[in-house]
Amino acid sequence: MIDYWRQLDFVGPSDLTFEVSIIGVGGLGSPIALALAKMGCSRLVLIDPDTVEPHNLPNQLYRRSDIDRPKVEALASILGDYTDASIEPIRELVSDRQFSGIVVSAVDNMAARQRIWDACIRYRASVLLYVDARLGGEVGRVLTVHPADPLSVAAYETTLYSDDAASNEPCTAQSTIYTTFGIAALVANQVKRYAKAEELLGDQVLDFATSTLLGSGGTS
Repeated sequence: MIDYWRQLDFVGPSDLTFEVSIIGVGGLGSPIALALAKMGCSRLVLIDPDTVEPHNLPNQLYRRSDIDRPKVEALASILGDYTDASIEPIRELVSDRQFSGIVVSAVDNMAARQRIWDACIRYRASVLLYVDARLGGEVGRVLTVHPADPLSVAAYETTLYSDDAASNEPCTAQSTIYTTFGIAALVANQVKRYAKAEELLGDQVLDFATSTLLGSGGTS
């Protein structure tokens, strides 16, 4: 049994009883899942169609023994060793699913974000909060949305664009572990803020190249 007493003035498992679904459990999703589980989130749903490959090992949580395993199954095993969270692994490409609680998008392309948003999130009252985590090189972005709030929806939709318009980093400069852990921390903090009814930041950008963190667009 895990004892959370050192963090209870900030947040504890009794605050985090809602379900959290993480779509994509690669470079962003796997450390986000670990951060949320170790923070005390008791119900996590992991969704991803992919298997673990050797190039995933440096910037994701997976072990050498996980190569060729479905990512969701491998991550569920890892989290089971570290936490008491209830983990539901779902190996699928999200196209149309009914979500509830908090949903975290950690997919690696804009087309997937648009598909998930349109089919599963936009104006869905059952989704309490939607957190979109993005990464490019040493820069990460975390967008937080109330899917049933028209103003929040309109602000978020200004951040959606095609993959052709995205900045494409070279294959050898796409991500590294310190960037993914930094973004995971921002996501976990937003979930904590929601749980404690604190002000949320709608848009945060973390740039490790310049050691800057910018936040804007407060939402409650």
